[in-house]
Amino acid sequence: MSTPTTSPPLVDLQRLVVAVRRKRRMWLAAALIGLLGGLAVAVVMPAPPTAVTKLLVIHADDSPTDSGTLMRTDIAVLGTTKIADAALKSLHSTESADDFMKKYQGLGLTNNVMQISVQGTSAADATAKAKALGDAFIADHVQRNQAAADAESQALVNQRNQAQAQLNQVDTQIATETAKGGKANATTLETLYSQRADLTSKISDFNSQAQQAGIGSPQIAAGTQIVDAPQVLPHSLLKTAATDGGIGLVLGFVIGLALAAVTAIVRDRPVLRREVAANLGASVIAQLPRRRFWRGKPAAARKRLAATLVRIVREDAGSVSLLELGAPRVTARLALDIAGELADTTAVVVIDDLPNQELAAMGSADKIRITDSGALLGPVQPGELRLGVGSVRPGTAWTDLTHLGRETVLVVRTGYANTAWLHTVARQLADCDITVIGVVLVDPDPKDSTDGTLWDNLHTAVRGRVAPPRRSDETRKLPPVSVHTNGTKNGELPTRRFAPVGSQED
Repeated sequence: MSTPTTSPPLVDLQRLVVAVRRKRRMWLAAALIGLLGGLAVAVVMPAPPTAVTKLLVIHADDSPTDSGTLMRTDIAVLGTTKIADAALKSLHSTESADDFMKKYQGLGLTNNVMQISVQGTSAADATAKAKALGDAFIADHVQRNQAAADAESQALVNQRNQAQAQLNQVDTQIATETAKGGKANATTLETLYSQRADLTSKISDFNSQAQQAGIGSPQIAAGTQIVDAPQVLPHSLLKTAATDGGIGLVLGFVIGLALAAVTAIVRDRPVLRREVAANLGASVIAQLPRRRFWRGKPAAARKRLAATLVRIVREDAGSVSLLELGAPRVTARLALDIAGELADTTAVVVIDDLPNQELAAMGSADKIRITDSGALLGPVQPGELRLGVGSVRPGTAWTDLTHLGRETVLVVRTGYANTAWLHTVARQLADCDITVIGVVLVDPDPKDSTDGTLWDNLHTAVRGRVAPPRRSDETRKLPPVSVHTNGTKNGELPTRRFAPVGSQED
């Protein structure tokens, strides 16, 4: 019976949220840059002067049920080159109509009131352009209505002329029929007289309608006017700066969040205890929080961690090492704290193999002996404990790590190395037959609730540790390591099996 397996999600949301939260400096800096950029734009590039005027527009088809269609049509007409050209011509300006149309806009306040906003190089220029635009629109609006009235009048005149031509034909037919004298057809004459009367009435109606249409709509010409003279809007630098700064802040914040999320996915750097433990093949046994000004000094937390590690290495017959990955100074201070705790009862030799010799720069107490990794040391003396301090950063000489200690505690800064390098560290330590006691996380996420303990591997908890078995000539005759296991056994990293608590007998 096969156990169903589920493939991991393409994007781990929990890891993504933690990674973005850890990069808060990035998106906070982006938001701050956006805010400063918006403020700079408001100061360096202030908004041009803007003049506003209001027009009362009368329509021939005004109706209380109008939904604003007529006003939207007027606004569309305002944004045409015809109106822009007429306004520029009245101002004797050489500016192109296309550029001018980008500097003004219309807004329908009601079905009959339109507001025109115009930007200019100065307050006087903006006011003049607003006045010219209002006059140009009024002239065009009146002219269009008058043109419609003239077209209607001309159509009525044409119909009157057609009726007059028909009347002339009827009169000719009547004269012809009357000339026959007694032979004239009375029925035909009666029909012709009836047609003449009807055409005469139509001609009279067309004349009156044409005269009425020719008058046009005087109420449109009289009512369409500028009701609010152009005036420059007051400019507030503080309000503009607040608006531009707010826009810049939001844009910077969004861009910063997006950039942080993308980099978190692309760089693939584990930030959760669960991921660090799984990639290194060792459980997380302790952690050191980030230094914060409003909290206690980090030395107190480091002292407590040192006391825990002292209990781990106190009875070790050989040597133990601290290997850092992204936290050299923290590792150096931690090594000095451990050595200081052990110095009262044990001769401690600290081997400094850090890249920048942080231990030598910090100094030590008289009871603690710090030696360089290049110094030749003899065998471990009875009652002596050697504490090696090294690094597993890229460029590490892996084969030289064994002289620092056969057991090690990894001090890893969260989010420092990517997944591939954590796998490399685990494989190289396994090849060197260095047992990883546990992992100390530096600067973990405070809201990380994942489990950093590996339950499916051999027990590597710090309690109940026993001395390593002595090597003999028989134990040295080991079979070659398979190239497919990278020094592992049954898919597990080399670990030491510890006796359970309370199982040791005298």
